Amino acid sequence: MKIIQIKRRTKQEKYYSSAMGMLNSRVIYIKKYVFGIPTKTLHKYRETYYGKMKNCDDCNLFI
Repeated sequence: MKIIQIKRRTKQEKYYSSAMGMLNSRVIYIKKYVFGIPTKTLHKYRETYYGKMKNCDDCNLFI
């Protein structure tokens, strides 16, 4: 078993866009695991309605 692993996981999340209302999008999490326990989220980004990838730190999820 590896001591440190980095895994990428995709899941569906709802978010609010002021222009389009409530939307579902795929959010991708890249996490660091130590002995199989998640310790830190390294990066989080999502796919927009138009297919572009966007960093979730730049998004307004709740207004």
